[in-house]
Amino acid sequence: MYPQEIVIPMKEELTDNGFQELLSSTEVDSQLEKTGTTLVMVNSVCGCSAGSARPGVLMAVANGAKKPDFLTTSFAGFDLEAVNKIREHLLPYPPSSPAIALFKDGKLVHMIERHQIEGRPAQLIAHNLIAAFDEYC
Repeated sequence: MYPQEIVIPMKEELTDNGFQELLSSTEVDSQLEKTGTTLVMVNSVCGCSAGSARPGVLMAVANGAKKPDFLTTSFAGFDLEAVNKIREHLLPYPPSSPAIALFKDGKLVHMIERHQIEGRPAQLIAHNLIAAFDEYC
C-alpha cells in the first residue's frame, strides 16, 4: 500500500470537487445498484493520473452540458477492497490504473483505460468523457 501522505492530496483533488470515495466492496456494490449514471475514477499515483486523468475528469465534469448523477473515486494501491470490487464490475477489461468508467443503471457503458490516458492531454480525456456524458447521461 502507498503511504497516506502521498495518497491524500491526490484523493483530495477529486473529493474537494464533489467526488465521493468508495472505500469498501459494499459501498461499490451499493453505488452501482443505484439507478442513473455513475462515474468511477480509479485514482492512481501514476504520473499519467496526475498529469492528465484527474484534470481531464475534472474538466469534463465542469464543462459538460450533461453530467453523471454520481461522481465516485477509489485509489488503486490504497483502497484495496473497493478497487478490487470495481475491477470485478469492469470485466472483461483488465486491471488498469488510472481508469475512468461510466456506468448507467449498474451497467458499464464507457471505459477509458490507462493506455488511453498515457501521453494524452487532459483536454482530450475531457472531450472523450463529455461525449460519453452526452450519450449516456
